[in-house]
Amino acid sequence: TWFEEAHLGALRIPGCTASFVSPNGLVMTNHHCARGSIEQVSREDEDLVADGFYAASLEEERPIDDYWADQLVEIRDVTDRVYAALEGFEGVEARSQERERIQGEIVSEITEEFGGEDGGYNVEMVELYAGGRYSVYIFKRFTDIRMVMAPELGIAYFGGDWDNFTYPRYNLDMSFYRVYGDDGRPLQTDHFFPLTRDGVKEGDLVFVIGNPGTTTRLHTVAQLEYRRDVEDQAILDLLRTRTPVLEEYATAHPEEAREMDLRNVILGFNNYMKSQTGVVEGLNDPVVMAKRRDHERKFQAAIDADPDLRVEYGDLISRMAELQARKRERAPQLSAFQAFGHPTLGSSTLGRAQLAIQLLSAQQQGMDEEILDQIRTALMGISDQPRELNETQMVQRLEGFVKYYGLDDPFVQEVLQGRSPEGAAAVLMAGTALADSASTAQALSEGTLSPQDPAMPVIWAIIQQMALQEQVEQTVLPEEAEIASALGRAHFEVYGTDVPPDATFSLRIADGVVADYEYNGTIAPIFTTFFGLYDHYYSYGPGSDWDLPEKWVDPPGSFDLSTPVNFVSTADIIGGNSGSPVLDREHRVVGLVFDGNIESLPGNYIYLPERNRTVSVDARGILEALEEMYGAGRLVVEMTSGGLASSEPEADRMR
Repeated sequence: TWFEEAHLGALRIPGCTASFVSPNGLVMTNHHCARGSIEQVSREDEDLVADGFYAASLEEERPIDDYWADQLVEIRDVTDRVYAALEGFEGVEARSQERERIQGEIVSEITEEFGGEDGGYNVEMVELYAGGRYSVYIFKRFTDIRMVMAPELGIAYFGGDWDNFTYPRYNLDMSFYRVYGDDGRPLQTDHFFPLTRDGVKEGDLVFVIGNPGTTTRLHTVAQLEYRRDVEDQAILDLLRTRTPVLEEYATAHPEEAREMDLRNVILGFNNYMKSQTGVVEGLNDPVVMAKRRDHERKFQAAIDADPDLRVEYGDLISRMAELQARKRERAPQLSAFQAFGHPTLGSSTLGRAQLAIQLLSAQQQGMDEEILDQIRTALMGISDQPRELNETQMVQRLEGFVKYYGLDDPFVQEVLQGRSPEGAAAVLMAGTALADSASTAQALSEGTLSPQDPAMPVIWAIIQQMALQEQVEQTVLPEEAEIASALGRAHFEVYGTDVPPDATFSLRIADGVVADYEYNGTIAPIFTTFFGLYDHYYSYGPGSDWDLPEKWVDPPGSFDLSTPVNFVSTADIIGGNSGSPVLDREHRVVGLVFDGNIESLPGNYIYLPERNRTVSVDARGILEALEEMYGAGRLVVEMTSGGLASSEPEADRMR
């Protein structure tokens, strides 16, 4: 009963977790999870991400377009049916195709059972233990979601990127939605988590209900070493070169940057970059890797000790190591083409050129006009980048080719034609018809797009190199997935559910305790207060990342500065858990997950309770800020007593 109530009160929203916090469809999540929605509901001459938003009445709650919230209502284990369908199929490709067929069949059957595509349910196949187990998750999908409240960015992201993934913290990283039913009224639900002012103390048991995104705790050591040396490092290198360019442009062109939603994009990239830095540092930590090697040795020993398991799974770890060695052979190419064609991190001109050469080739082969129109539509669908961003991204891509291949490589020479990356990009941009969407449209309408366009030889050389990389991926990755699936089955047979499966952005319950920890030669407190927030503001000063929104600079006398604002616990979380409620034994919200400490970043592949801490907004701080700083008494009444007030005056009468 306890667990059923826990999963029915939780919600999954795009990229994050949320939860019902009243019987009237009120939903709580993080500000950083809601930024896109806040931007969307901002009207002309409004910047609600920066300035905040509060709907003082039900009528003022703003609808969010193309948004959803999923409530998990049922889980069905279908492992036996999937594996029965796979019997008799030999070879990686054949098994992969049959697995895809049977999964689609099962999902379709259950979707029809719940009313079909328009039935209001979302049915998903979830692979656990890398395909060692298969479950169908059935979600009730809500699509009438409205914005209720969001604080200012300055208080929700207090400390900026400097404080990201750190603690002590002083953030009100919160936002509130409301789910409306088919009748256009606030949804009535029996499953929700009220907020409590009782707070937490050292040693208190807490539960985090959320949707952790992905972990790699069942990966082999060889897989982790490949990530450390190649894959994750390539992503870091990409973000470290591209993000500063975006920041410079946003600073120089604030209006254009806002139209591009560049602020939120940059915040996301910086968050991911800091996260990946911690991940790579952990993979270089000898203690962490020694623990992973120890687990792998014990796992192999357990397999070898059982004759049946040894026959079925005995060579999997060594086979996986051989695959990682094969992948390393093409490591420079993987790094050089990282995020090629990305709408923000790539050059729009090179993206157009990739489609343009497809179009010219299709025309030469005499393909149907329908196919040609599809390519033309895709080509014109590539959005314009500001010219300086476009050219700079092109230069950086060419510099990456030099870095990873070497200046003397024939491929690099073919692309640069004896020029520097800057010179080659300038010549290409000056002469190509693909520099922007207007000139592209003109070339298509006049039929002047030709193989002589200066972008064509460059993109042709690039496509040939990418094809070599794809050949490796097409041979290695399916085999890697098959071995990973077998390793997942082996883990399940050796350990059962004592070792949980890797995260899959599906619902998990993590338990932990409120606990301090040692850091930087001192001890982190279990919670921080608003006193600390103001100490940071006055210590760093206005204009810094610890600046405060205007209304916070001079708080009302009734605002209790001793109220806890953030706290830490040992609950095990990962990306996707953002917005998760932190509950006590009675299903009451004591906090709202928004981050982990810097020591928790290796949590992608190992959980160390002596280091890992989940950082949450304290429910006491949420209620104090809503009541005293934002005058949002109707939300406080609703989250603490369940009463629905249509306006602030009505909430006052309900107190």
